[in-house]
Amino acid sequence: MPEMKVPQGARAVASMRNVALVSLEPGSAEMPSAGRPFTGRVVDALRSKEIDLAEITLHTGVSSHELEADDVEEQVLYAEPFEVPQRTADAVTAARREGRPVIAVGTTVVRALESAWDGDRVRAASGFTRLLIHPGRPVKSVNGLITGLHDPLASHLALLYAVVPKEMVREGYAEAVREGYLWHEFGDSHLLVA
Repeated sequence: MPEMKVPQGARAVASMRNVALVSLEPGSAEMPSAGRPFTGRVVDALRSKEIDLAEITLHTGVSSHELEADDVEEQVLYAEPFEVPQRTADAVTAARREGRPVIAVGTTVVRALESAWDGDRVRAASGFTRLLIHPGRPVKSVNGLITGLHDPLASHLALLYAVVPKEMVREGYAEAVREGYLWHEFGDSHLLVA
């Protein structure tokens, strides 16, 4: 499968059913690796099945550092700039209210959408997020996630456990090890759905 070239900086495409990455603006410290499988052909196939796509802008930071605090709730993350436009906020909110799935591509997309969550809906928002999502801080804006395989002590695992049960993540990681999947930036992606 041909790979999408990902320049520094990312514009994430958040959707009512799926989220893909299409890099348009410079500014990221890390490659937005979760979107690597979303080639033009894949995006066209999603659209042909009437899967809606909506944009957000974010600049990924070095957010996958090891957890250093004794309590996950005390961990401090680096700030990441984001923008959720009105159209995307409305699309995600409508999908959630209508019971349709919202699948984010990438943990940073989840952090941006959750930062725009006002307790009832996703609202248009921009700024910087330091939001650490973990099982004690459940996810409200999405009910699934496409992401890479993260290191065992990475802060991203806490977010995965907030999306789906910890045992589901552990079972998936055990299979990834057994089958020799590749990890994180240049690795394989997997889908987690609550």
